[in-house]
Amino acid sequence: MNLLILSESDVERLLPMDACIEVMAGALAALVRGQVLQPARTLLRPAGAAGIMLTMPAYVALEGAAPFYGLKAVLVHEPNVANGKASHQGAVLLFSGETGEPLAIMNAAAITAIRTAAVSGLATRLLARADAGDLALIGAGVQARSHLAALRAVRPLRRVRVASRNPAHAQQFVELFQAGAPFPIEAAPSVEAAMRGADLIVTATNAREPVLQRQWIAPGAHINAVGAFTPTTRELDTATVADARLFVDQRAAALAEAGEILLPMQAGAFGRDHILAELGELVTGAHPGRATRDEITLFKSLGLPVEDAAAADYVYRRAVAEGVGQNVAF
Repeated sequence: MNLLILSESDVERLLPMDACIEVMAGALAALVRGQVLQPARTLLRPAGAAGIMLTMPAYVALEGAAPFYGLKAVLVHEPNVANGKASHQGAVLLFSGETGEPLAIMNAAAITAIRTAAVSGLATRLLARADAGDLALIGAGVQARSHLAALRAVRPLRRVRVASRNPAHAQQFVELFQAGAPFPIEAAPSVEAAMRGADLIVTATNAREPVLQRQWIAPGAHINAVGAFTPTTRELDTATVADARLFVDQRAAALAEAGEILLPMQAGAFGRDHILAELGELVTGAHPGRATRDEITLFKSLGLPVEDAAAADYVYRRAVAEGVGQNVAF
């Protein structure tokens, strides 16, 4: 038996953003159709340790396609950022659903960066106004970079402003991307300054307390809240979440893990029914999404095992077809 090993660069080559957005649409539609089995992800946080380990398994059985299992094991290690390394380290394993054999192991940091932004791109395509194009990126790290690519894929951007708690990181972002962009990219001096007039907003920080305030948000804006992923952390204040039409990748996951939702609920700001729909319900047409031009729409992203599994399956099939990667006896 052979196992295919795919590096970070292999994954980046084989999983272009526009293709990944379509893969995520199919995966989230399959989830609401009952074609996916995925337990809640486990989180291992040892006392005194610098990192958090997450494990995320999924089984996918699409009609007319071979079933498969995926398992992501990733370590979120925030101190890496100061050392120039990615905060997410790990691997995604892909298994045959027919024989149980392991098929491939691939770089999890690349899968996570691309598929997370692709889901936000899908949410933006489904929920943002058609003429939205003024983007505020809150955070200047890996996810800000991949989200720029994702939102470019679904909306004709006019301007981008990026804010970071470290102004040097925002300026580095501008220097990295401005030359290849047909629109201005600016380093904003504050989150509030980045938000002025923005109709597309991405929060991709490691903040534990809100960095975005309701009074800064323009009518009709669409927000992708990406950075927080535990019940006790959030990037948005209560007023923002309460005033927005709220969509999630999966209700069960959001009600178990999303501090943006759980903390306001605990304070009595709203109930469980404030979640209007899962993205898969928008993909299948079960929910219409945006209702008016001036309402604020919010997609709270957590990241689901099916997203990693579907991305890994797509990458594996392309790698086999194109002869990419390293096969080893296993």
